[in-house]
Amino acid sequence: MLTSERHRLILQMIKEKPIVKIQELVDLTDSSESTIRRDLTQLEESKYLKRVHGGAARLRGKLQEPSMTEKSTANLQEKKKIAQYAASLIEEGDSIYLDAGSTIREMIPYLQVKDIVVVTNGLMHLPHLLERQIETYVIGGYAKLKTNAIIGRGALSSLEQYRFDKCFLGVNGVHPQSGYTTPDQEEAMIKQKAMSLSREVYALADDSKFSEIAFAKIADLNEAVIITNLLEEETDILYTSRTTIKVVTS
Repeated sequence: MLTSERHRLILQMIKEKPIVKIQELVDLTDSSESTIRRDLTQLEESKYLKRVHGGAARLRGKLQEPSMTEKSTANLQEKKKIAQYAASLIEEGDSIYLDAGSTIREMIPYLQVKDIVVVTNGLMHLPHLLERQIETYVIGGYAKLKTNAIIGRGALSSLEQYRFDKCFLGVNGVHPQSGYTTPDQEEAMIKQKAMSLSREVYALADDSKFSEIAFAKIADLNEAVIITNLLEEETDILYTSRTTIKVVTS
């Protein structure tokens, strides 16, 4: 079977099923597993699908943005592992920025140091930070209902008053060419500003975010260290060649 015909069949199956296994594609095209893996890599690089463990999945819409409740329950165990490692990077005396992401919120219970200052635009972080008696500043601006994030011109102006040792960001998409992305342009601007004010920048993203591309670009891959969970070998190699990546396995 010609490569173009295999690609057509693969994409057709992806449209019919949100996730397909490699063995299903082997059976569908009567091809070897190695051939299908090469096909998936080519189609992923062309932004038609994304690789997942043991197969491929349909890409989300660029404007699709889950609510904070939906985000909080998705891939929770993976997020907790990522968050625990990220929290271990914080040292006594650090000034840190915590973005309004669901994975970022999972960091708070793991914070072991008290002599730190936190600045955040995440309204849902506040009760947890105050409960742990952590000195906390909230930037001013517009409160976005869906994500409980403070955004807008006031938020950008407020952020200018601070400088950070470490910045921890949530992202909706991580892609080799498109970098870090999020559905909302205003949230992207807040993330960009926080990055520019920080000495170290970390993007927290579970494996479901890889090869996704949302509407608004935040930054190129090399502008942050990625903290993630277990990745497919091909995916790990692809991203490690573009930035520093920490894979948390336990």
